[in-house]
Amino acid sequence: MAKDELKDLIGYEALQQEALRGVIRAALSVAASLKGLPGEHHFYISFRTQAPNVAIPEELRSRYPEDMTIVLQNQFWDLNPGVDAFSVTLQFSGQPKSLFIPYAAITRFYDPSVRYMLQFAPPPAEAEAEAAPAATPNPEPQLQFQPRPQPAPEAGAKVVALDHFRRK
Repeated sequence: MAKDELKDLIGYEALQQEALRGVIRAALSVAASLKGLPGEHHFYISFRTQAPNVAIPEELRSRYPEDMTIVLQNQFWDLNPGVDAFSVTLQFSGQPKSLFIPYAAITRFYDPSVRYMLQFAPPPAEAEAEAAPAATPNPEPQLQFQPRPQPAPEAGAKVVALDHFRRK
């Protein structure tokens, strides 16, 4: 059998990607159990805003139509890592906004305090769709989004714009 004829019928690449997403789930679980991040740890999490089941406020989706990077460091609330997704509340322009992000939507996870980064390839079906001519898109189900009331930010808190960190 020639090398070109070998087919991965088990799907090792997908299994590896899922295992690495488990690292993110575990790191978020540590942060949630501690009600914050220990030491200098902080997370940059990039995700596809149009991925299935991503629920973010419409103003954020229109501002970041393809991908978005959030930072979990000092000011985040209601971090809830689930089996397939996590939710968190962050402040944008001084207003608390709740986000629901499936792990499958994450494209990059980075903890600069220890220089640890995971980068994910799009799922095979999505990669093929990007290479093929666009067909009629299937409408994504819209999830209901209702932010919870959040505590006021601490006095003297700094808001940092992340636009200059984004790759163009």
